[in-house]
Amino acid sequence: MSTVSRSRCAYLLPLAIVVSLCACTNRGSDEAVDLADEVTQGSAGATLEEGQRIFRYDTFGDETHWTNELRLHEVVNEKMQPVEALALGLKVDMDKLDLSKFIAHNPLAAGGTRELLRQDAVVGLKATFDEKGDIATLGVTCALCHSTVDNAMLPGIGHRLDGWPNRDLDPGAIIAMSPSLSSEQKAVYNSWGKGMYDPRYNQDNKNGPVVIPPAFGLKGVHPIIFTGDGQDISYWNRYVAVTQMGGHGTFTDPRIGDSGVNVTNGTDDLVSSKLPALQAYQISLPSPPPPKGSFNAEAAQRGEQLFRGAAGCAECHSGPLFTDAGTRLHDPSEVVSEPEADGVPSYASRSATKKYRTTPLKGVWQHPPYFHNGSAKTLEAVVSTYNERKSLGLSKSQVGDVAEYLKSL
Repeated sequence: MSTVSRSRCAYLLPLAIVVSLCACTNRGSDEAVDLADEVTQGSAGATLEEGQRIFRYDTFGDETHWTNELRLHEVVNEKMQPVEALALGLKVDMDKLDLSKFIAHNPLAAGGTRELLRQDAVVGLKATFDEKGDIATLGVTCALCHSTVDNAMLPGIGHRLDGWPNRDLDPGAIIAMSPSLSSEQKAVYNSWGKGMYDPRYNQDNKNGPVVIPPAFGLKGVHPIIFTGDGQDISYWNRYVAVTQMGGHGTFTDPRIGDSGVNVTNGTDDLVSSKLPALQAYQISLPSPPPPKGSFNAEAAQRGEQLFRGAAGCAECHSGPLFTDAGTRLHDPSEVVSEPEADGVPSYASRSATKKYRTTPLKGVWQHPPYFHNGSAKTLEAVVSTYNERKSLGLSKSQVGDVAEYLKSL
C-alpha cells in the first residue's frame, strides 16, 4: 500500500465507522451467535465456556516472548496505526468496540490501536498498560490465527467467527517488525505472505510455510494436523502454545528432526491444565455451510458422481468426514502438491510422521488457497492439479463439476 493510499485509508476509517455504527450497533445482540450463552445450557457447558475463554483470551504467559524477547509491544505502542493493523490482517471485534472512546484516542495514530487493545477488541492480541497509558506487555492467543470476523461493520471489523482461519493475517510481517531480529531472520518472515505460517522454522531453521488451517469441523478427525503428528488437537495445541506462541510449559517429541524437539518455557506450566477445555471447545466448532447461491446445484450433482467414481477422490476423501485419516497416512510421493524444485524439503520431512493426513473437506469453500502449501488458489485449480498429475482424464467441464461439488460441502 502506498503512503498516499494508506493515509487516505487512515483518514476514512474513523469516518466510515461512525457512518456504519447506526446500521450495525444492534446486530451483535440480535444476530450474532454467542456460543457462551448456548453452551452453558448443556451438560458440558462449563467446559466449553472455559474453552472458549481460553481460545479467545488466554496467552499461556507468552508475553515473555512477544514482549521481553521480540519487543513487539514497543512497535505497536509507538508506530502501529489502526489502518496498518487492518492491513496486516488483524481483526476487530465490534462487540467489544466502544466507538466514542476509540475516536477520542486519535484513530489516525498509534493511540487508536492502543485504545482498541485497551478495549480487548483486537482479535487474538492481549495487552496490559502502565500508569502512563502505554503498552506494558503484549501477548497472543489462539484466536489470532484461527478466528476472523464477519465484516458486519467494515472489512476487518465485525462479529467473531471462531475456528475460521485468518487468511488475511500476515504473521510473518508482524513478527518481522521486531527490533530483536536479524535482517536475515526478517527476510524469512517477510517471505511468508498473508495466510501463511511456518510452525517448524524456529525449530529446524528451514523455511517452508503452510496455510493457516481451520480449527472447525474437527470432531471425529484423528489425527488432526497436516502431517498427522498427534491423534488429538491437544497435541498440536501444546506444540503451538509452547514452541510457537512462547507460552509457559513443556513440549517434547523425539520423533521430530534429527534430535527431536524438547522445549521448556518458564518454571510454571500455564498450558497443560487448559488443554482439555480448549480441545472440547474446538471440537464443538462446526464447519460452516456454503452460502446460499454460492454453487451450481446441478453441476454439483454431476460432480459428486465424478468425485465418488471416475475422479477417484473418495478413495482418500472418504466417509462422512471426507478423510481416511483414521485408517492411514500418505507418503509424500502420493501428494500432488509437493514441491518439485530440487533442494526444497517437503513439509512432511520436517514432521514426526514424515507423511500426510488427508484433509477433511467440510467447509472447504471457506478457506482458499488450498493444499498445505497454498499452491492452488481455487477449488478449480485443486481439481485441475489432480487431473493433470494423476492423469484422471477429466474434461474441462468435468473439472468444473467436481469443483462445484466441493463448493457445496
